[in-house]
Amino acid sequence: MVARNRLDAARARTDTRDWAKARRDRTRHLIELGGLVAKADLVGLLDDDRATLLGALLDLAGQLRGTGDADPAHLRARWRRHGLRVFAAERDAVDMAHGQEGEGIAGTGAALPQPGSPAP
Repeated sequence: MVARNRLDAARARTDTRDWAKARRDRTRHLIELGGLVAKADLVGLLDDDRATLLGALLDLAGQLRGTGDADPAHLRARWRRHGLRVFAAERDAVDMAHGQEGEGIAGTGAALPQPGSPAP
């Protein structure tokens, strides 16, 4: 039974059908987005209240649609700059922890992916 489960799991990981690949890509994307929610500590700040989190995200979406007082393009640019600074600080902390200042992620020479960019 255990061997069969391992075989099924291996098949699922290597399934190259278009729908399976699209599903894996979508799942990876959703997990990455959830990681951003966790990185911003929204879960802790809202005591894991999903209705409040959804309301906050809907408010953000409304601001980007122009329903607020601020210019959506300005908000987007400000939020992007802030996010990029956090990614850079995290990359620098990892580099310094590994004694490899300025060499990308843990000395690999690779930069952190940009939000919205395809996964490697």
